[in-house]
Amino acid sequence: MTKTIWHKRLLFFLVSAFLTFWTIGAALSTVDAATVTKAQQWTWLSSNDKYSKFFDPASVTVTRKATTPHGDVATEIEAWTKTGYSYEGADETIANYDIGDVLPNSSLLSYSLARIRVNPQNRTVLCLQETFYDADNRVIWSRAEGNVKEMNSQEFDEEFYGAVVDQVFRLGELARIKADNRWRQLYEDKTADGIVTIAKADTSTMRMKDANLIYWEWLHRQNADAKVLEIKFVKKVVNLSKGTEKVLVGKYWSPTTRWQELEDDMEGRYRMIGETSPEYKGLEILRAYAKGYSMWVNRYSL
Repeated sequence: MTKTIWHKRLLFFLVSAFLTFWTIGAALSTVDAATVTKAQQWTWLSSNDKYSKFFDPASVTVTRKATTPHGDVATEIEAWTKTGYSYEGADETIANYDIGDVLPNSSLLSYSLARIRVNPQNRTVLCLQETFYDADNRVIWSRAEGNVKEMNSQEFDEEFYGAVVDQVFRLGELARIKADNRWRQLYEDKTADGIVTIAKADTSTMRMKDANLIYWEWLHRQNADAKVLEIKFVKKVVNLSKGTEKVLVGKYWSPTTRWQELEDDMEGRYRMIGETSPEYKGLEILRAYAKGYSMWVNRYSL
């Protein structure tokens, strides 16, 4: 056998082996994805023109808990979720994830599966792993652990959070998220020149830590012609007994700046809520809410 023929046969063998293993691997990937999808018992949560959301109640597992005077309380919960995509939803998701070079054709993205970890005390969700599939259950992109996100009205995973927490505590988290009276108006103030300021508190995010009520607030200000002047969306801590408050994080919008991070001019310090200020009316409403719905604001408490 000449050296040239031997090289050709070796090359043929290596190429054949590569194609064989590649085909087997692709097949196994498809089977695994199909098996996982079939094994999950998906419960529908919501749908719109872009997304359909599901979760698997049987996958909900308490992975960490704390011992308290009132019994063990779950502090970490894991579960599987599923998101279905329309073409528009896929296009938006690909842009948000900045994976256009990996997935240039939005029509290929059919659904994604994600394993999430929930912390009910802080209302956070951590995506442990996420995989995108086409309509034939083939993996087209995946990512490892993401960032911890606090759930509020602007977060995509909020319904997943509510559904998972309800499987463990059954205190109506998802119902409160979807409730018509989710937002409680704290005050409405109108100045002599017709500028109106309205502040609303998101009751689904309310929780007590000692004497502090933590929640997200939406503040809307407009002029006499109903033109929006500014919007603030902030996470607040209000000490109900002392009548003080501070902003932890937030965003600010105006016609000139658009959305930007809100700077804390108090540098993390509490400020007194003046008794003659519009905010004081809000403080009284918060005090009444925390008293009347004590079980709700102290849910999952340690």
